[in-house]
Amino acid sequence: MLKKITTLLLLTTGFLCPYNISAQDSVLIIKKTSDFKVDGEGNAKNWSAANWFDLQVQTGPKQSVPGKAFPTKVKMLYSDKGVYFLFDCTDKKLTSTIMEDFGTLFKEDVVEVFLWPDTAEPIYLEYEISPLNYELAILVPNLNGKMQGWKPWFYNETNRVQHETSAQGGQKKSMASVEGWKAEFFIPYALMNPIVQSPPKSGTRWRGNFYRIDYDSETAYYSWKKTSGSFHEFNKFGTLIFE
Repeated sequence: MLKKITTLLLLTTGFLCPYNISAQDSVLIIKKTSDFKVDGEGNAKNWSAANWFDLQVQTGPKQSVPGKAFPTKVKMLYSDKGVYFLFDCTDKKLTSTIMEDFGTLFKEDVVEVFLWPDTAEPIYLEYEISPLNYELAILVPNLNGKMQGWKPWFYNETNRVQHETSAQGGQKKSMASVEGWKAEFFIPYALMNPIVQSPPKSGTRWRGNFYRIDYDSETAYYSWKKTSGSFHEFNKFGTLIFE
């Protein structure tokens, strides 16, 4: 049934995106929800409507073979105000010492979402969150591989990301031994202005990807849609279809 729905959406909404979806593309159907408060645990009943999908370990920059993999899964929902994400990461240690927002979080344990709503322009949102609940939100213009991340000029209650994290099997503190950690966050459309000027409708398509970096005994890079090493290979992003 889902395959039939996906095919129908692709046929009826092809004008929304200049890229055709090939059989090799990853396609994710995003269900709609009413708004709710995130708690870092994913306890809201709204999440029952969304299916988990897995991130797979891949080679990262300057790696010849992938690092050790831990199970990693993600859920996504959307509302009239923004998009929701829930990451569930098996882990052994919280390699996280950066205690500030907008730091170089990708140098430690982190999960990341890249959203490319307007594929007519090579500009996308990159959002990162650490196990200790510190965040990085930037818009990235990527012109033939030359890119620069731009932080929000105004970042307040009108466009701020709601985010919480939790640790399982241990304390949520730097370098703690754990069994895993979760990140839950809500990105309002207002943060993505002007690349998102109105909420998506049923059949709207974006491109995007989901990532994790884990720094235990060896660095492991995870992705939903595999890249050649760089997370910024936006032409390899999968396709998000809003139901």
